[in-house]
Amino acid sequence: APASGEIVGILKQMEDEMAQDKKDLVATEEAAVKTFEELMQAKKREKRALTKATMEKLDRLGDLSMEIAEMKNDKTDTARSLVKDKAFAADLEKNCASKQAVYDEEKKARAEEVVALADTINILNSDDALELFKKTLPSASASFLQLEATADSMRDQARDLVQQVRSKVQPGQGDTRLDFISLALNGKKVGMDKVVKMIERLVATLKQEQANDDNKKEYCAEEFDNAADKEKALKRGVSDIDTAIEEIKEAVATLADEIAALKKSIRALDQSVAEATEQRKAENKEFKEAMASNAAAKELILLAKKRLLKTYGKESLLQAASQQEQQQDGGADDAGDAVDEVVSPSFVQLHKAAPPPPPETGEAYKKQGSSSVIHEIDILVHDVEREMLVAEREEKHSQEEYQETMADSAEKRATDSKSLNDKAGAKADLESSLESSLSGHASATKEHMAVMKYIQSLHAECDWLLQYFDVRKQARADEIDSLGKAKAVLSGADYSLLQKASPLRARKFLRHA
Repeated sequence: APASGEIVGILKQMEDEMAQDKKDLVATEEAAVKTFEELMQAKKREKRALTKATMEKLDRLGDLSMEIAEMKNDKTDTARSLVKDKAFAADLEKNCASKQAVYDEEKKARAEEVVALADTINILNSDDALELFKKTLPSASASFLQLEATADSMRDQARDLVQQVRSKVQPGQGDTRLDFISLALNGKKVGMDKVVKMIERLVATLKQEQANDDNKKEYCAEEFDNAADKEKALKRGVSDIDTAIEEIKEAVATLADEIAALKKSIRALDQSVAEATEQRKAENKEFKEAMASNAAAKELILLAKKRLLKTYGKESLLQAASQQEQQQDGGADDAGDAVDEVVSPSFVQLHKAAPPPPPETGEAYKKQGSSSVIHEIDILVHDVEREMLVAEREEKHSQEEYQETMADSAEKRATDSKSLNDKAGAKADLESSLESSLSGHASATKEHMAVMKYIQSLHAECDWLLQYFDVRKQARADEIDSLGKAKAVLSGADYSLLQKASPLRARKFLRHA
């Protein structure tokens, strides 16, 4: 029929258009896939480059963090050293002023001593004194009286020399051992030999004191070095512990934030699972209600069909089967006649020919054909069954999606829970490490303070000795030399040998011996 040919042409055109559309879609998809793969390759290369740059910057960031921490520590140490240096400078300025006054006073005393010694040497080296010494010095033929006079003269000379030295020393600053020698020279009962022995003992004492100072200087230098090394090590250890404590605190804070985020994520996941479960229950309930309604409708329709079949019998069944075959064979012709009206099978039945008029009165009643009604009932049953089948498929698909979602949610929750436990354990370990670090910091700080206190005690014990060590050593050497010359005079040597002696030299520095 012409209508059938037109429909076939339309369908053919639609097939060609759909084939072309499919071809275009396939080409577009292949181009998109190719573009996507190229983009992925470019992004991977970019990712590798960015990852490398990120790692380099992280390494640089770590190095800079360490340098900043070290610089902060150096800045703190420098500030503390500056405060100490300023205090030391102020103390040094104050001490220098007092020491300058002492030095001026000692310089004046030395000048007076030099003048006195020069006058004494001039007196003893005069011609009259030399002539007198020639007459009074002991000789092999000297008498006992002459020896007595020579001993008194040497005693007087030695006494005058010691007295001059003692007169230049301020009260309370002299050496008591010189006082005893002066007393021995003033007395008449102490012989020269005893005075000489006193001088020898004083010389031995001075040598022993110098040896003690040498040992003390070596001890102080060694202790200062050891204490300084220990102080630096402890200071560096405290700084390292401070850095470690800050890092641990930052790590604990980071873990706390991550743990809070994981707990929030788990709560959100549990809430989503609960909402999905409630939705699935509601959908399943709705499905069961729909299935029950459809089953009841189907049962009711079948009951109605059974009632019709009971009335019309096998004739209706045969007519229904024949009409179904005719519709299948000539469906295209009927569609051509009513193409604008056909929408569904129910509409086709509405446009069939009108039923014949009722029989005339008087004739026997014949049952009308019921195949159309039974066919409609079968269509309704088929629609109900199809709706039930679609509902079952949708229910099965929804249940599968729900189970898959629940499995994914359970897996994610297990992963998050494991991560949460791991992070909680790591946080507990870090907090324990923090407690240990704080305890170690307290111990190290306490030990560092003890070392600093010990260094202060060393300064109090050794600073004066180290500051005046060379002066005290030279003073002792000069005194030992002067005492040796005095011993020679008392032993009968020429007194002129004492012209360079200066027992007063640096007596003040020896008063602490």
